[in-house]
Parts: sequence; structure tokens; C-alpha cells
Amino acid sequence: MSELNSVVHEDFGPNFRVLKRNDQTCELQTIIRDRNTSRNDFKFYADRLIRLVIEESLNQLPYTPCTVVTPIGFPYDGLQFEKGNCGVSIVRSGEAMEQGLRDCCRSMRIGKILIDSDHDTHEAKVVYAKFPEDIAQRKVLLMYPIMSTGNTVVKAVSVLKDHSVLEENIVLANLFCTPPATQTIVTAFPQMKILTSEIHPVAPNHFGQKYFGTD
Repeated sequence: MSELNSVVHEDFGPNFRVLKRNDQTCELQTIIRDRNTSRNDFKFYADRLIRLVIEESLNQLPYTPCTVVTPIGFPYDGLQFEKGNCGVSIVRSGEAMEQGLRDCCRSMRIGKILIDSDHDTHEAKVVYAKFPEDIAQRKVLLMYPIMSTGNTVVKAVSVLKDHSVLEENIVLANLFCTPPATQTIVTAFPQMKILTSEIHPVAPNHFGQKYFGTD
């Protein structure tokens, strides 16, 4: 397997990883957070950060050794992506990450979960869920860009587990999360793999509205 471009965040356990910080990722995060960024620029740079996170999230999924023959007839020992994976986006902001996944894995199937919060109790509730019929046998890349409290993701993972998806077969791909949300998620699902680009006390909660032009 290629060298991972993420590091384990020791405070949150061995399954929680943060994208390696460099000038490029910092610039992308800065542009996304800047209130003066135009929507066109926001979407362009958000898509770049999404691609980095998706690429590294795929490193958390299984690969198997394989041997191919080059055009000049020599064998090459390499790796191939294991079949039996799928993506699931948490609507609506999670849909922003779907194209990044399709750009990397053209044939991967993508399901959806729509979760809303009760106006009175603020409890997360499932409005809609559509998955591949055999999702219980698949590795699942769950996509959700912003985690402020973690409640939406907790509900989404619970729905996946209700469909017999194993916790250890779920990889959460995230862009920004707060420390409380992170603690909530790793406490609820310690066997789930999580990858984010940044942990920060203030998440850019305008992400979905800005990305889809509904702000």
C-alpha cells in the first residue's frame, strides 16, 4: 500500500486520522472559511479539498496484491482495489462529495441518507434512506463534510448498522469537524475509521449553502 497522507490523532484513538497539514491544504481551508470568497471560487477550492480527502479515504479501504503484464511483456507486482465497496452521502451537504468519489471510482455505487432535526426536541430523525440491496456485504465510504455536534453522523451510522453494515466496514470522509463532534463520534463508534482535513473549534457551517448556492 502507498504511504498514507494522513496521521493518527492520538487524542481520539487509532481509527481517527487527520489529513497531513501542508501549505496547500491550509490554503484550501482558508479560502473555504473566508467570508469574501465568491461562490465560484468556493466551489472550485472545496472540490479540490474534497478530492484530497476522498483520495486518502480510499487508502482506508482494502486492496489485494495482484500481478499484471506490462506492454513489453514483463510482470509487475502491484495492488488492486477490492470489489464490494460503496459510497453513502448524507444529504444535502454530503452530496458535494459525490463527484469527487466518482472521479476516483467511476463504477462505485452511491446511496443516500436524508436526516432532519426535530424543531422542538432537536433530535435527529431519518427522512429518507436508499442503499444498494447488498450493502451489508460492502465496505461503506460515508460522506459528510461538516461535523459541529456529530448528531447527524451518529444517526446515519446507526441507520447503516440497522441495515447490518458492520461498524468496522464504515469509513467516514469529512472535511471539517469540531473537537466535541469528534469525541461524540469516536465514543459512539470506536471501530469506525474516520478521516478529516481539520479539527477546529469553529466549523464552517455555511459550507452546504455556499457550495450549492442557497446562501
